[in-house]
Amino acid sequence: MLKAIQILGSSSSGFVSQIWRKGHSPLAFSSSAGARTRISTTPFSPRGTRCFRANRVYATGSKSESNLDAVSSSQVAVQSAGNVRKIKFCQWCGGPTKYDIPDGEEKMRAICTVCGKIAYQNPKMVVGCLIEHDKKVLLCKRNIEPSFGLWTLPAGYMEIGESAAEGATRETWEEAGAEVEVLSPFAQLDIPLIGQTYIIFLAKLKMPHFAPGPESSECQLFSLDDIPFDSLAFSSIFVTLNLYIDDIRTGKLSFHYGTINKRPGSSASDMCAFSLDHHLLS
Repeated sequence: MLKAIQILGSSSSGFVSQIWRKGHSPLAFSSSAGARTRISTTPFSPRGTRCFRANRVYATGSKSESNLDAVSSSQVAVQSAGNVRKIKFCQWCGGPTKYDIPDGEEKMRAICTVCGKIAYQNPKMVVGCLIEHDKKVLLCKRNIEPSFGLWTLPAGYMEIGESAAEGATRETWEEAGAEVEVLSPFAQLDIPLIGQTYIIFLAKLKMPHFAPGPESSECQLFSLDDIPFDSLAFSSIFVTLNLYIDDIRTGKLSFHYGTINKRPGSSASDMCAFSLDHHLLS
């Protein structure tokens, strides 16, 4: 359940352990103020498939990145490429923190001035299902922010104590009221700027029944030609569905890994500027 945008650290490595070959060239987006036109410099597929027929994305207001307290120019540190929360107080003792480079490290960290503990910010894992049924895919219309009223795959944050597949099936039940069987992993997409890694599984319905949960206002099966690309909630979902359609039309489903590099200052739901880099597939 994605109830808030996380701004934690950089992306995690996930479970990429297969033999890879390079995928298609990156997909890039850019926009000027108020622009709504999608600019595809190098699409996933050289065949010009109809998965890019939606030629508009919706601009959202850019958010300025959070800045840490001013650091002396004499200090040399490796800063994270992603947004990080400003931690003012220690989570263990409540004491005030200072930003410094701990011994043996290279990045600025929040260090408690009372107990000396270091606060590390780590990425969040988002898990979900791409459900195939009668040559259609199941999407949910979000009933919560962010991206209220836009369509997404059923997905949300993985919980402590569950596997990625268990989390994906749980999120599918919570958001779509659907019991599913996970078939295989389909995509891992790292988003360093916002500190998220998406793991999306291919799945099938155990029974042909689904209904919106509290976080969804609608659930609907879409044929591949009818997927609402101009009203998807997140860039990760946009990329996942394009990869899936591309695979279907080549006749071979692959496992995809890639990095979604978003424009600095953009939010998770801002789909006006990003590129899919380091695209690998098994």
